[in-house]
Amino acid sequence: MRITVDPITRIEGHLRVDCEVEDGKVTNAWSSGQMWRGIELILRGRDPRDAWVFTQRICGVCTTVHAIASVRAVENALDMEIPLNAQYIRNMIVAAHGIHDHIVHFYQLSALDWVDIVSALQADPQAASSLAQSLSGWHRNSAQEFRQVQQRLQAFVDSGQLGVFGSGYWGHEAMILEPEVNLMAVAHYMQALEFQRKANQIVAILGSKTPHIQNLAVGGVANPINFDSQSTLTLERLLQIKRFIDEVGSFVKDVYLIDVAAVGAKYADWTNYGAGVTNYMSVPDLPIDTRGTEFALPGGYISGGDVGTFRPISSYHDDYFRDGVKEDAKHAWYENDAALHPYDGETEPHYTDFQDDGKYSWVKAPTFYDERVQVGPLANVLCMYAAGHEPTQRYTNLALETVGSIAGLGGPLPVDALHSTIGRHAARAVRCAVMHEALGDQWSRLMENIGSGDTDTFNRPVFPAGEVRGYGFHEAPRGVLSHWIVIDDGKIANYQAVVPSTWNAGPRDINDAMGPYEASLMDNPVADPEKPLEVIRTVHSFDPCLACAIHMVDPDNNELVRVKAL
Repeated sequence: MRITVDPITRIEGHLRVDCEVEDGKVTNAWSSGQMWRGIELILRGRDPRDAWVFTQRICGVCTTVHAIASVRAVENALDMEIPLNAQYIRNMIVAAHGIHDHIVHFYQLSALDWVDIVSALQADPQAASSLAQSLSGWHRNSAQEFRQVQQRLQAFVDSGQLGVFGSGYWGHEAMILEPEVNLMAVAHYMQALEFQRKANQIVAILGSKTPHIQNLAVGGVANPINFDSQSTLTLERLLQIKRFIDEVGSFVKDVYLIDVAAVGAKYADWTNYGAGVTNYMSVPDLPIDTRGTEFALPGGYISGGDVGTFRPISSYHDDYFRDGVKEDAKHAWYENDAALHPYDGETEPHYTDFQDDGKYSWVKAPTFYDERVQVGPLANVLCMYAAGHEPTQRYTNLALETVGSIAGLGGPLPVDALHSTIGRHAARAVRCAVMHEALGDQWSRLMENIGSGDTDTFNRPVFPAGEVRGYGFHEAPRGVLSHWIVIDDGKIANYQAVVPSTWNAGPRDINDAMGPYEASLMDNPVADPEKPLEVIRTVHSFDPCLACAIHMVDPDNNELVRVKAL
């Protein structure tokens, strides 16, 4: 039978997923983005220095990441150097943004695929507290706090309106957690709201606001450093950031990592589902020199899930990455079907109906040297693990050991178990811990560099006559993000953004190979086609952001939506 989930909820943007199900398993799948992205057309003819302001409006969540990739693309085209202070400030912004994003994804966007909210009402708060305290020393695992959360949840249920907990498949046979585990997860869901906000406050302090930061500039940042002026980046503000870093770190390591391990141990069978495309790509990030040749976090490419095949991507000037990326539109609603390099990319819409064997999505199909690849925290963690990055290896081993201990396996889970639906959640928690450690390191580097007497934050760009081309990449929370720009006489001649959810949500490519979402759904169990929770679990594990993969515009300039500020 055919089932359609439209839209997949608790994500950004409109994603439609169609599946054919036989004998309780998915036998075919289609991933369809339901909006058109026209930001590339909006940018034509504009000043490249303004592109980052426009591109971070691609999405209301993934704002900072597009701004960073955009300025890096222009700087790459101009072969610029960036002051160290600017690099460290940018790095702190993207690291804090990534931590915020990962906490929100697990607790607010996907945990409810595994946690039965209503079941938590049957839990014994004291038993839930004892369980939580046996797993970590988190100081807010008290029976009193759990009892208060249970009372708040009961008030929701008694009102007949579950609010943010509505529209869940509560009581679904695929929900197997004990009531006490569910109550622990609900309590931590509430606490996560507080700690993701602290991470976002770091972004706001350094970026002037969030979402849509205001401090970037082609050539650096607009943050003047002067400890004698309250109007600049002062010691007081930097110490406030350090307090937030320390507070968020406790939650990430004592709560987030532990909760994901507990859920993974209870749903260990989900290490057998959702692998899909096992070619993995990530890019290096957090540059620690002025030219983007040294990075705090490594990146590269893994073929066929074998970490022994790892090949590094070394810098912002690496031809290996630059020459390997293409996008085609054989199954996407655009005029030109051909596989084009982003410098030559086209964004001319051509809509047809949904055609199983034809065009069925507004998302293009990216390839890396003609292969489909998976991007995201799993790809990032596996690549950093293969590269010998010590913090990644440490936190990955800790997560696998914790899962093994909770599940009573007598040893750690193997690394290969990460090639799965539940493995993507584990990798995201590992990456969050790695990013937190990197955030603290970038703060220390900034303080040390300022202490040496260096207060530079900006180098002025100079645009040559004629054409120059550049690309900027960033390992965003959802994976590899790259912006590609062609500049002609100081104006944008072409602009393309190849985003994480384009890599993962793309339809079949020019060779009819499935995209990562589609491939990951094959053989997924579906207990009840009327309540396809298992399909949602696997798609949510990628943390889709369709607002990034696509964008909507009305060519007739009609009003599409009106937002009223109260």
